[in-house]
Amino acid sequence: MNAKFTNLSLKRHSYTWLLLLFLVLVATSIFILASVPPVSRDALTHHLFVPRLYLEHGGIYEIPTIPFSYYPMNLDLLYMIPLYFGNDIFPKYIHFFFALLTALLIYTYLKDRISIQYGLLGALFFLSIPIIVKLSITVYVDLGLMFFSTASLLLLLRWLRDKYKLGFLLSAGICCGLAAGTKYNGLVTLFVLSLFTPVLYIRSRQGARGSSGRAIGYACLFITASLLAYSPWMIRNYNWTGNPIYPLHNTFFQQITPDNKGAGTASQRKSEHKQSLLRKMKNLSHSGGNVFANRKILYHETWWQTLLLPVRFFFQGQDDNPRYFDGKLNPFLFLLPFFAFLKKSDHRRDLEKYALLSFAILFFFFTFFQEAMRIRYIVTIVPSLVILSIMGLHNITTGVQKLFPKRGGLKTLLPGLIVLSMLTYNGRYIIEQFHTVQPFSYLSGKIGRDQYITEFRPEYPVIQYANHRLTTTTKVLCLFLGNRGYYMHFQPIFQRPGRNIFFENAFKKRAANDIRNELIHREIKYILMRDDLAINWYQHLEKDKQQAVSNFFSHFTKRLFSHGGYSFYTCLDQRQDKQP
Repeated sequence: MNAKFTNLSLKRHSYTWLLLLFLVLVATSIFILASVPPVSRDALTHHLFVPRLYLEHGGIYEIPTIPFSYYPMNLDLLYMIPLYFGNDIFPKYIHFFFALLTALLIYTYLKDRISIQYGLLGALFFLSIPIIVKLSITVYVDLGLMFFSTASLLLLLRWLRDKYKLGFLLSAGICCGLAAGTKYNGLVTLFVLSLFTPVLYIRSRQGARGSSGRAIGYACLFITASLLAYSPWMIRNYNWTGNPIYPLHNTFFQQITPDNKGAGTASQRKSEHKQSLLRKMKNLSHSGGNVFANRKILYHETWWQTLLLPVRFFFQGQDDNPRYFDGKLNPFLFLLPFFAFLKKSDHRRDLEKYALLSFAILFFFFTFFQEAMRIRYIVTIVPSLVILSIMGLHNITTGVQKLFPKRGGLKTLLPGLIVLSMLTYNGRYIIEQFHTVQPFSYLSGKIGRDQYITEFRPEYPVIQYANHRLTTTTKVLCLFLGNRGYYMHFQPIFQRPGRNIFFENAFKKRAANDIRNELIHREIKYILMRDDLAINWYQHLEKDKQQAVSNFFSHFTKRLFSHGGYSFYTCLDQRQDKQP
């Protein structure tokens, strides 16, 4: 008996060290992949660009031309610290740090309920999931939202276990407010967990007398703590626009604040706010009730493919492919949670499992019907699904052991194959990322920073050319550049047809001279554009407008530099008859 117990302890000890080794390997791989200059779209349009502008300005200020600057920015403010010291790679490490913190939450929860080994397996599985890896090497904020949301949910469950100590409830509320202050999707967390608080309290009391009144009181405390933690961003936006959650639901807030106190006296600011609202409403119309119709039109999906969209999220994800949700999960996140409910536990543990599942389902569908279909928008549910997956794996293991009590090989074969499959799926993705990101060529010094950025952002040499010749206050009309302004050290004016009043006013003109006058009125002396998209736009213009645009570029501009399909022009004060 003692020998058998000793052998079991040695096996567990070996498993522990093996899991720790893989955890270190995954974390090191992510760290290496993150150690390259930022090239992702949202980093260059928002998460680094706006903090850089704040630093240059000397503090937070309103930027009406960048709608993203009205979003909550808890993590973006953290990114300002390394940016102040001239380091734009360290923000990736900050983002990755929130993935590590979430892995710690998962480990702690599973360790307390199953064992250290299952806790480590949960942390390893979570950190190596493709969408977590992708976000960990990118300057986004989704991992911060995920951490604060998961911490809030688990603190609520801890509040139930520890006989309703207010400290855990208030901490859960603060974390929920921090989630909302990280990204607007955190408002979904706030809504769902505010509903959960009284329901979980009543269910945990199993119908005890007086539960309803206390449940409402606890819910009010949770909501108050959440709103206090979130309030700085609401106050900022209310002062600027009259809408504490601008640009969300702006029509409603304009009705209750008709003076539009955030609009100020500048007509340009009013115009930009109006356009931002129109863009938001247009996006919601395309991603809300019509999202399924849009997919049918764009991708020719059948009715059964549309019906299976929630399941396909887990099986068909691809990076940088909107048709397949621009990200990748792991199929076992969908399969294993079912097994977590095969075996009944005590009432408290069952309640926690149903709370984890309910949070994942509600957050998924609230986001699913309100946002464009991107996997990173529902990444907040991944920790809950990981916990349920590991619980399901544990139930499978114990079930197999009961079926084959005397056959040691069979007892470990099925669970071992499952673990091997789920980690191999993740491991292949990490290996693929080394081919995609190519960190070693940069870290080894084989290529420099500028060359690395150019490989992923072909407009970068043209931007550098402009940076060396312009001042920080020089206005440049940027056409079809996707609002990627982080590397621009001049004043970009981003424009796209159908998205900006200025663009329509300038290029609807039917005379080249009128286009030039519109730019002079705006004090714009340079144009930077992506050539292929500009040509495609030009070809769809009416004939007389085509002639006006052609004459404008022929007679009132001079191309200074071109590279990688991007061109930089200067606008001439006088007409020139020949293009040099």
